[in-house]
Order: sequence, then structure tokens, then C-alpha cells
Amino acid sequence: MTKFKHLAACLSLFAVLGTSHVGTAVAQDDRNTTVQDGIKVRPLSRLSKFVPAEQLNEAAAQQYAQMMSQAQQKGVLLPASHPEVQRLRAIAQRIIPHTARWNQEATQWQWQVNLIDSKDVNAFCMPGGRIGFFTGILNSLKLTDDEVAAVMGHEIAHALREHSREKMAKQGLTNMGARVGGALISGIFGIDPGITGTIANYGAQFAGLKFSRDDEREADLVGLDISSRAGYDPRAGIALWRKMAALGQRAPIELLSTHPGGETRIKEMEAHMNVLLPLYARAKGTTVAKLPPYRTNVTLR
Repeated sequence: MTKFKHLAACLSLFAVLGTSHVGTAVAQDDRNTTVQDGIKVRPLSRLSKFVPAEQLNEAAAQQYAQMMSQAQQKGVLLPASHPEVQRLRAIAQRIIPHTARWNQEATQWQWQVNLIDSKDVNAFCMPGGRIGFFTGILNSLKLTDDEVAAVMGHEIAHALREHSREKMAKQGLTNMGARVGGALISGIFGIDPGITGTIANYGAQFAGLKFSRDDEREADLVGLDISSRAGYDPRAGIALWRKMAALGQRAPIELLSTHPGGETRIKEMEAHMNVLLPLYARAKGTTVAKLPPYRTNVTLR
């Protein structure tokens, strides 16, 4: 499963199309924050005009399809009839209608949700709405539906706010072009051994891609916004990251390596409950005052 883990680490944007104008665009990109729905966010990057969404999403779709095909061949892609797959897709079906408020292009995305049988404690959402979960994150953390929604919302939010595209452009990697995506797939799965060394170098760069604290903050809050509107308790986000921290103390987990944890992000979530809880209460047809305390299903020590 190491191959799948490495691939998932770089799924978000290894197909970005390069341009010689990216450096200028980064310098001119205005990232002043605005407040939307009570959440402070930065405008979507101006770099998007240099990375056509259609081409990006097409490349992401091809690579996602290849990953799922490889997983199926290895017998680790769980079928649509599997209860956990049905659970994930049902949660996504409730969340997706609320995504367009953060990125209008999401209405055109070809959403997909799949589950790979792996011990990796991880999940991802590629450009264009291709979602992947690993059974490890469901089993190790014993996630409730609300907590699954918090994870899913977080990963979807990264795609909605185009964090990967911006990050890759700022690192000057966009000149790799769409060909890198196909080459990376080939290298990881041994289709073309001749390119292994080159692709390993690219893979190391992609695997090292970490979102900034601002990106993580946006993903946390935007993710909880869309999950709250879908009727999932935003307090699950706090429980989720406390579970993550507890599990991480016993054994390092990949999701924590790319998603900085700590009490700071939990405090940010707590500080926005005055915005998030009314959304959840409204979705449930009640008021904040009548909401019961949130209870997770396990305590990690």
C-alpha cells in the first residue's frame, strides 16, 4: 500500500499546466482577506487564469481513474455495495449541494467518492471533486458520521479554495506540465521502469507539499461551514482533531504530517461555533439552545 500512500500525497495537483508568466502572477496576486458567511478567507488566487480549470480537471480525472483502476486490480478498491462506501457517498451527497457558495465552478465538477482498503489514516479531494478515503482513517479513529463529514468537508474545502494549485504555482513547479501526472503514475506503478529515478525526484517534491497555516485554517472552517449546512455537527471537527492528536502521540500518522495540528486550530473552530452552530441547528430544524452536547463514540488515551 506504500504506492497508494505516495500517490495520495501528491494527488491534489501534479497535473498543473505551467507558464512562463507564473512568477509575475504570484508577485501581483492580491491575497487580502475578506469575510464570507462569518469566516475570514482570502480571494481565490489570480493564478487560476494561467491554469485552465478545464485542463486541470481533465488531468485530475484521468489520474484519479488510473489510481482507482490500479486499486481495483490489486483488490483494494471497495465496491459500491460496501456499507462504508455507501456511508461515504451518502455523506458526500448531503455536503456537495453547499459547495458552490465557496467556488461556483463546483457546480460543474464530476464528483466521485471511493474507498481504498488501506491502513493509511488519510483522505483527499482532487481538483474537480474526486474524493478518496482510506479505511485506516475510518477504523483507527472510529469516526462518527459527523466526524467523517468534518474530514470530507476539510478535504473538499482545499479543492474549493484551490490551495494546491496556488501552492504548486508559487513553488515554481507548474512548468512540469500535465505530462508529469501521467509519468508519475507510471513510475509509481512500475509501468515504465526507465523513468523511475526522474519521477522519484518529482514525487519527493510533491510529497513535501504542505499547505500553509492559513490554508489549513480556511479548510477547517470552510469545511465545517459546508458540513454544518448539510446537517452535520461542527463540534465534530474539534472531537476529530483531538482524536488525531491522541492517535498521533502513539504513532505518527500521515494526515498529521501534512495538516499541522494543535490546540491553535481547535481554538479557531471553537471561536467560530457562534457562526457554525446556528447553521447546523437550522439544518436540523431546531435552535442552538436546544442542541444536545456533542458526543463522540470513543475516547483515545
